[in-house]
Amino acid sequence: MENIALIESFSEFKDDKFIDRVTLMAILEDVFRNALKKKFGSDDNFDIIINPDKGDLEIWRNRVVVEDGAVEEPNEEISLSEARKIEPDFEVGEDVSEEVKLINLGRRAILALRQNLISKIHEHDNTTIYKQFKDLEGEIYTAEVHHIRHKAIILLDDEGNEIILPKDRQIPSDFFRKGDNVRGIIESVELKGSKPTIIMSRSSPKFLEQLFFQEIPEVFDGLITVKKVVRIPGEKAKVAVDSYDDRIDPVGACVGMKGSRIHGIVRELGNENIDVINWTANPQLMVTRALSPARVSSVKLNDEKMTAQVYLKPEEVSKAIGRGGHNIRLAGQLTGYEIDVFREGVEEDVELAEFSDEIDAWIIEEFKKIGMDTARSILEQDIAELVKRTDLEEETIVEVVRILKEELED
Repeated sequence: MENIALIESFSEFKDDKFIDRVTLMAILEDVFRNALKKKFGSDDNFDIIINPDKGDLEIWRNRVVVEDGAVEEPNEEISLSEARKIEPDFEVGEDVSEEVKLINLGRRAILALRQNLISKIHEHDNTTIYKQFKDLEGEIYTAEVHHIRHKAIILLDDEGNEIILPKDRQIPSDFFRKGDNVRGIIESVELKGSKPTIIMSRSSPKFLEQLFFQEIPEVFDGLITVKKVVRIPGEKAKVAVDSYDDRIDPVGACVGMKGSRIHGIVRELGNENIDVINWTANPQLMVTRALSPARVSSVKLNDEKMTAQVYLKPEEVSKAIGRGGHNIRLAGQLTGYEIDVFREGVEEDVELAEFSDEIDAWIIEEFKKIGMDTARSILEQDIAELVKRTDLEEETIVEVVRILKEELED
C-alpha cells in the first residue's frame, strides 16, 4: 500500500499520552499541507481526509475543466481531454476531484514528511509538558534518581520526564543513589529551544512551607496559615505561623506532642533545626519571638532605618546569635529588621572598625586575631598583657588605648 510508511507513523503516535485525537488530526493535516505546498505551490484546492485510528489517508485535488491548450494554472486547471480520462462525460467549467497518490510526491518527500510529523509531535509533547509543569511550580514533586553528575542530579518521573536537581538546590547533607526517590518543589520551568527544562529545589524556603501543607492537617485545611519561612538549608529554619481561630495553638499544632508532627519534616531536611514561631503584627513582639530560644529583655526599633536594638542578659547573648550567627541572621530575615544585640548592664561599647580613620587597618586586624574587636575589649586589658599577646610595639598599643579612651570619654 502506498501510504504504508505514514500508516506506521499514525500507529506510533495515536496512543501518545500527551496528544488527543483532534490535535493529532490537526497536526497531520498541517504536515501534509506543507508537503503539498512544496510540491504544487499551493494547498488551497486540496481536501485531506484523515482517520488516525486506522491510518487511513486520502488527498483530493480539485481543479476546473478548461479547453485543451487553455491551461494557465496546472494546479488549479485541467484540460478537457485529461479530465475525460478520469470521467468521459466531463464538460468545460465543471469541477474535477482527483485523488493524489502519496507515491506521486516522491520517496524523498515522503521521508521528509514523516520526519516533519515526528518533529511536530515532539514539539507538541514538549509544549504540553511545559504547561503541565508550569502549573506545578511551587508544588512538591517526587521523582527517581536516574543519573548523578558533579553539578546536578538527573531525575525521571513515572512518565519519563527529566527533572534537574542542581547541586546548589540540594541540602548540604543530601546523599542520593541511583533509584532513590527524591522529594522537592518544582522551582522553575523554562523552554530552551523546544525542550522544557524543569528545575527542582530542596533548599528553597518554599519546600519547607509545602512540607507543612503536606504533613500538618490544620495547615492543609487552612486553619493555620504559614506566614513566612526563612532557612539556612540543612542548618536552621524559622517558620512563622498564625491561626484565625483562638482555640487553636498554631505552634503546638505544628510541632505536635514531643515534636511528633514536625519530626518527619526535620528528617526530610537532613535534621534541619526548625523554630516554629507565633506570628504577630506587633514588630517589637515579633523581633522578641524571632530571637528564640533567647530571652529578650527589651527592644528599641527604628522603623525608618529598619533597625532593632535588642538588649539581653549576658548569658542570653550567645543563644540570640546562635551557632555561626544563624539565629540572629534568620531572625533579621523573618522580621525585616537589622538586629543589633547588646548586653544588658554592660557599658556602651564601640566596634574597633569604627576607628579606621585614626587607627591603621593592619593594627585593627592584629587585635582581631586575638579576639578583640571592640574598644572595651582592649581597654579592659593591661598594656603589658596586650604587648605579650600581639605583635605590636608598646608605643603603638599606648597610642591605640589613648584614642579609644578619648572616644569613650566623649
